[in-house]
Amino acid sequence: MTADQVEDATARLYLAIGRLSRLLRRTGSPGLGPGAVSALATLARCGPMRLGDLAAKEGVAPPTLSRIVASLVEAGYVRREPDPQDGRAWLATPTPEGETMVSGVRSARVRELQRRIEELPPEHRAALVAALPALEELVGEAG
Repeated sequence: MTADQVEDATARLYLAIGRLSRLLRRTGSPGLGPGAVSALATLARCGPMRLGDLAAKEGVAPPTLSRIVASLVEAGYVRREPDPQDGRAWLATPTPEGETMVSGVRSARVRELQRRIEELPPEHRAALVAALPALEELVGEAG
């Protein structure tokens, strides 16, 4: 591949991944915005976290994340607990309802992605499967 072809393929991949991500984010998250679903999923995956740590992991400003977490607390998906390491701080922890919400969102998104993949011609499905190791390596999940 030439440098121009790699550049073109990179731009196309970036756009396709972004569009697919937005499409899937709209699937299966009734009442919750993408930021709330993402923060809740991070807490479900990583466990209790301080607000600053969660903001850093999510790549958003602490005040933005503070509003997101407040809405998740109000909805019953997250609870605040004292930080055992520092009595002045608190940890955001997913509730059982929050864990269920994340699981349902993941399931709905995976089903939507599967539905779309099944609509592809067999050669495109095979190409996606063949590309998985490279995609996983790109995001550091090779393994």
